[in-house]
Amino acid sequence: MSCGIDHVQEAKLSAEELRSQINYHDYLYYVRDAPALSDAEYDELMRRLRAIEAHYPELITPDSPTQRVAGAPIEAFGVVQHREPLLSLANAFNFQQLQAWYRRATTMAGADHFDMVVEPKIDGLAVSLVYEDGRFVQGATRGDGYRGENITENVRTIRSVPMQLRGGLCPPQMEVRGEIYMPKPAFERLNNGRADRGEPLFANPRNAAAGSVRQLDPRVTASRKLDIWVYQLGWTEGGQAPATHWETLHWLRELGFRTNPEIRRFDDPGRIEHHYRQWVERRHGLEYEVDGMVVKIDQKHYWDELGFVGREPRWAIAYKFPPIQATTTLKKIEINVGRTGSLNPFAILEPVQVGGVVVKQATLHNEHDIRRKDIRERDTVIVQRAGDVIPQVVGPVVSRRTGKEKRYRLPKRCPACKTEAVRPEGEAMAYCPNVSCPAQIYRWTTHFTGVMDIEGLGEQWAGILLETGLIKDPVDIYFLTQEQLVELPRMGPVLAEKILKNIAASRERSLGTLLFALGIRHVGGEVAQVLAEHFRTLDAIAVAGAEEIREVEGIGPRIAESVCAYFRDPQKREIIEKLRRAGVRFQQPERKRREGPLSGQSFVFTGTLAAMPRSRGERLVQDLGAEAGGSVTRKTTYLVAGADPGSKLQKAQSHGTAVLDEDAFLRLLREHGVEV
Repeated sequence: MSCGIDHVQEAKLSAEELRSQINYHDYLYYVRDAPALSDAEYDELMRRLRAIEAHYPELITPDSPTQRVAGAPIEAFGVVQHREPLLSLANAFNFQQLQAWYRRATTMAGADHFDMVVEPKIDGLAVSLVYEDGRFVQGATRGDGYRGENITENVRTIRSVPMQLRGGLCPPQMEVRGEIYMPKPAFERLNNGRADRGEPLFANPRNAAAGSVRQLDPRVTASRKLDIWVYQLGWTEGGQAPATHWETLHWLRELGFRTNPEIRRFDDPGRIEHHYRQWVERRHGLEYEVDGMVVKIDQKHYWDELGFVGREPRWAIAYKFPPIQATTTLKKIEINVGRTGSLNPFAILEPVQVGGVVVKQATLHNEHDIRRKDIRERDTVIVQRAGDVIPQVVGPVVSRRTGKEKRYRLPKRCPACKTEAVRPEGEAMAYCPNVSCPAQIYRWTTHFTGVMDIEGLGEQWAGILLETGLIKDPVDIYFLTQEQLVELPRMGPVLAEKILKNIAASRERSLGTLLFALGIRHVGGEVAQVLAEHFRTLDAIAVAGAEEIREVEGIGPRIAESVCAYFRDPQKREIIEKLRRAGVRFQQPERKRREGPLSGQSFVFTGTLAAMPRSRGERLVQDLGAEAGGSVTRKTTYLVAGADPGSKLQKAQSHGTAVLDEDAFLRLLREHGVEV
């Protein structure tokens, strides 16, 4: 018996020694970038450790290097309540805004100046890592700043995340914060493999990293070759931490964390500006994506003194890089007919990479904008893409003109139905006045089904229904039958039943949603909601005069006249009566405040969301207990900014309101159990 115990004890000591060696060589390789073993020697250490753990499974520990790739998929991500919030940063987009932040901070703290630490702003996924007695125990996403997803098992697969900290200097409990990212070479390999398999490509390394961390199978995460930069100490318990951020970063590196070697310390905003300008030029040469610099006050006692404004710390700011641009050839200008008949010019481009995405088309807004910028077909043009915003043509490179460029003129007739186009007085946009134009009907139908949240009835099926004559306008969908749908190719009875069920549910949407779905010119989601809240019924809006509508706060004369013109049109009145026969709700329901995880918070939406109509986003946050407002105020908690955000974005920034891009908004929903 004693002999067996001796063998187990010997195996335990050997396993501990091997783990120590492997962790040390992981540190040298992934943190110090100074490997001391060949791949074969490293593999031999791992082989020996696996052999011991296979023979004595009771010796396997959670922090063992062999456990970086777990064997079983995760059932579901749990929710982690952050002990201290992981909040977002305010943005500076020019040196004047950076100086203004610095002046405010020094004035509030009563200081003459600060030392500041400047770090690359990694374009990845912010995470929290918790350690107990030097051992990694929990990884979580930022989430909404207060609650995140538990991604512990997936974090274990990232080789640059230490499972056991080095030395005896770490507190009994501590949290560090970092950015998980996908290096550019790994991103290219991942997308090349997906292309070979016919799978959808990731738009950029940030999206790829976020998707990889949220895999239910950690083995998939492990295959994605993720990495991390640790940028901050979150909290400690039972131990001392350095007094400055600069010293803290060096201390974290000694403990085994991977901190960015490009971090610098300055004592003057002017020197930061010089450093920033250098980074604007060199950022593309890095193996990872950066979208700006993070500036933090070095002395941490000021962090507590300055505190937060809204959901952003006063002691730090993100100094964002200018939008990413590229040059390419504008091959041709074409027209897209919108749901209200607008003739929308867009550029067909020679494909070009802009911010990690291949761009083939870009918006040109309207003919007036094309002339103002003097954009011509066959021009070499500058294309801009900031974050996930729809690409746009900034302007031509005049010096590269050869004389073959062709000035553009908007067609006099609608390209879809050949009706002569009209341009209302005082408007930059031209329109097709034919309400039966097939392009308008198609766009209106896809708009209607999207806004009314009729899941399963997307662009493809809308086109098929119109082509087969089963519908002539979107309202006809309310009179479809199961027998009609199952006759369509690839439409089985199960899908048909699901679509009909979703069509029936859409009859109960709010009046504001219906009003937006009607596609009235100049009436977006927020205006529709304002009108619905004021008039309460569709019939009341239909009989209201322009002057009465103009009295509604936030409604101008152009919108008022457009609404009146819509309900004066005999064809539109027929649509309204058909909706009435279909049993669609014409009343605005009384708002019932729900209790939920987002109670007490207020959301405002701007721009276009790719995953859903804004109206659905509003309903989702309301279902979680939040308010969905139409305009940004000092009480707004979040602005959700999609593509082409309007003036609300600037207003939110001036108020210090937290801004969520679409990815962050979807993450927030997932944190609270809502999958889109």
